[in-house]
Amino acid sequence: MEIRLQKFLSMAGVCSRRAGEKLIESGRVTVNGSRVTAMGVTVDPENDVVEVDGRRVKVQQNNEYILLYKPVGYVTTLKDEFGRPTVKELVADIKTRVYPVGRLDLDTSGLLLLTNDGELANQLTHPSFGVEKEYLAKVHDTPKKEALEILAKGVRLDDGMTAPAKVQLVKSGRLTSVVSLIIKEGRNRQVRRMLEAVGHPVVSLKRVRFGPLTLSGLQEGRWRRLEPREIEQLRRAAGAKR
Repeated sequence: MEIRLQKFLSMAGVCSRRAGEKLIESGRVTVNGSRVTAMGVTVDPENDVVEVDGRRVKVQQNNEYILLYKPVGYVTTLKDEFGRPTVKELVADIKTRVYPVGRLDLDTSGLLLLTNDGELANQLTHPSFGVEKEYLAKVHDTPKKEALEILAKGVRLDDGMTAPAKVQLVKSGRLTSVVSLIIKEGRNRQVRRMLEAVGHPVVSLKRVRFGPLTLSGLQEGRWRRLEPREIEQLRRAAGAKR
């Protein structure tokens, strides 16, 4: 069965569909030796030879799905130009090349997914699929009811209004408090910017849930492979098909 070239690139774990379109438009993709720059081209994953920058790419037959408890101090990338520790170092035992699903900031800890299933990764991160991400944030002072309501309805940031969120004051204290924030978007440093916008800068931040998955039973800095039932739960959360 033939599929669109950008979908093939996503399924092969090269990039998202949108990024695949840019690769095609820039002339970096060939099919059976012919350079492709137009949208709408379809390929047969079994028989056609697809290359990106002269290197053949294939759809992985055995996909990997990894759940990592990322510590603070690691960047969510496979290679860092500044020589900082990367999440790749934490999953060095995995022989298959896997890619982070979305990002966690250097100073944010918590649940990070890595996979070579580009199609599912795209669906898990694209806001149109509405997959929930839950964060626990320690913030300065105690947010009042008005601040929590603003977070729930949407906050105006420099890149526009955020979508409505689920917010709960988990623990209040004289100097710091803990807030649970559930969002379906994934803008750059979004949770930190939302809380700062309502006057409560983040002291520490951890992602504790991604869709149906949590950190339960996993120590910081360790990883495990997802069980088949968990992969199926992720697919259902993203509305993905097999």
